[in-house]
Amino acid sequence: MLHSKLIHPKSIVVVGGSDNIHSPGGRVLKNLIDHKFKGRLFVVNPRQDVVQGVISYNNINDIPEVDLAIIAISAKYVVEAVMVLAQQKNTKGFIIFSAGFSEKDEYGAKLEEEIVGLIDEAGGNLLGPNNIGLINKHYTGVFTTPVPKLDESGVDFVSGSGATAVFIIEAAQRMGLRFSSIYTVGNSAQIGVEEILEYLDQSFKKDISSKVKLLYIESIKNPLKFLKHTTSLIRKGCKIAAIKAGSSEAGNRAASSHTGAIANSDVFIDTLFKKAGIIRCYGRNELINVAGILLQKESKGKNIAIITHAGGPAVMLTDVLSKNGLKVPPLEGKDHDVLLDQLFDGSSVSNPIDFLATGNAEQLEAILEHCENKCPEIDAMAVIFGSPGLIGVDDVYEVLDKKIKTSKKPIYAILPSVVNVKNEIQEFIKKANIAFDDEVLFGSALAKVYNHTSISDGTKNAEFKSLQKTRQLIDALPNGYMPTESAVTLLEYAGVKFATPYYVKNREELENVLQTVKYPLVLKVEGPLHKSDVGGVILNIASDTELKNSFHKLMQIEGANSVIIQPMLKGMELFIGAKKEANYPHVILCGLGGIFVEVLKDVSAAMIPVSHEDALKMVNDLKAYPILKGVRGQSGINIEFFAETIVNISNLLIMVPEIAELDLNPLMANENDVTAVDVRIRLEK
Repeated sequence: MLHSKLIHPKSIVVVGGSDNIHSPGGRVLKNLIDHKFKGRLFVVNPRQDVVQGVISYNNINDIPEVDLAIIAISAKYVVEAVMVLAQQKNTKGFIIFSAGFSEKDEYGAKLEEEIVGLIDEAGGNLLGPNNIGLINKHYTGVFTTPVPKLDESGVDFVSGSGATAVFIIEAAQRMGLRFSSIYTVGNSAQIGVEEILEYLDQSFKKDISSKVKLLYIESIKNPLKFLKHTTSLIRKGCKIAAIKAGSSEAGNRAASSHTGAIANSDVFIDTLFKKAGIIRCYGRNELINVAGILLQKESKGKNIAIITHAGGPAVMLTDVLSKNGLKVPPLEGKDHDVLLDQLFDGSSVSNPIDFLATGNAEQLEAILEHCENKCPEIDAMAVIFGSPGLIGVDDVYEVLDKKIKTSKKPIYAILPSVVNVKNEIQEFIKKANIAFDDEVLFGSALAKVYNHTSISDGTKNAEFKSLQKTRQLIDALPNGYMPTESAVTLLEYAGVKFATPYYVKNREELENVLQTVKYPLVLKVEGPLHKSDVGGVILNIASDTELKNSFHKLMQIEGANSVIIQPMLKGMELFIGAKKEANYPHVILCGLGGIFVEVLKDVSAAMIPVSHEDALKMVNDLKAYPILKGVRGQSGINIEFFAETIVNISNLLIMVPEIAELDLNPLMANENDVTAVDVRIRLEK
């Protein structure tokens, strides 16, 4: 939990405060003064006794005890200042604007580490270094502009980048997006996005706290903590949208398995967000458009009425909605003819509802009331209204304002005339409205929000009957790839079916196997990592002679130490894989198997634990799902068994976190069975 003196200080010192409001120390002091910080305010400046009307101390040793220090001095002087504040002045909150720490070089990283150590020892909190600060209802501790007027019904915004935060604030203000609080974490030396989320979660009050959280993330150091608090906030009724910039902290590495090649760092972020229930965005404009939608009434369905006096934008919005699974249903019948009679000749009410360039406020109000009261098939309305600049349109925006506030259905205002009616739009925004300015960006964001699936109610505790035997097996093995025989045994413990294997090292063992096998068979070399690349797989062995010749051929391959003999199963080839990266939970992937895994890359991914419901959704999300169900007379597979196998692997990963990579490729599936025929498991203890 963040220290109360960081969140709600009764006294603040600006170390490096000055009269120069174009410097960080000068601007933050001005922001604190202009936005009426109610506590005691001090400055440390070696050359002045008064700065911007505030008492200034020439030496930091002379200041009284102070709750929060905002530090804007050269990096090389910060350690000494923090030492005095933490050890002598009972300071518990620190915001360090200064750059030149871990983001710069090794020396800077050592300074940063020393600073964190001093603050930890004092039981305090550090935001930064290399950030722009924070804004909450208690104080405006940033050195940037603009400073938005806070509104408890606005969004909480947490950013890993100060510059990005400024750009988002600027764009958000232009469209009317309101903020409840803003935090920037900079280098996240002590407090990262996870700790801010923890604070927002633990301090959440249902009737007061913001219900929408926006995140711009550059690093997630503790994914489990991140998952815990985002999930908790969403269960409390919040909605979270986030951008994750860059790859995960572990970076990409050369992978030796199909799973390793497919499950790159971005897959971990994607599955983490899905697990939490976060709407993932990929750019600033998308993020604020999504936020603008989340701040408005929630729609009960995906049927949208588009109301416009400009045909082109309506067509583009219809296209983007339709392509993304939303509907613009036609409006037909006598009730709609009544509406048409209230509009000018040439208007259309078929949806999009086009009331022409000459349409007026009275007609717009009639259309909105009609869609709300006479159109049960309509769930939400999007109004596109601009102006050629010939006449004022204040009355139109007054109607929009009134209907947005009173309608039971959400109404979204898309106002593209940002020059011709700039002043009117600003007045509309001042009334706590959101004005979207691009119909395609809006449509894409709307689809993203409406298609977003909520987090599941959770998964049952993993049932694993062979835990003791499993642990004994794993504990006895070294790091690296498990011997196939051990890997098959592990799958057996996990409840995963595997085609009966015979392990043969020499001709004598082969003669013994000949007495029990039934043809056709498949032979696979053991030893080389990628069997197919060295010709290490021979299919459809139909006789003893073929079996002996094929065995001899495979044993000649460089690195071969044995041959696996299995029954040749028929069916559709599937794939299940899993991967662990850094301190993220395992990710499981599934899809078509064999060569299709890396060629088509049609895979679904989820983070463990995976419930049966989650597994079914993974399978359903595959583009190949119609093939799995069966198409054009071709038999499908038993999808329930496929999902059950995914869940069994999820349970295995929970019991054996040492598994770094797992490949079941292929599994052979038909209407009655799903059986693995090849396995590769790498341990990393």
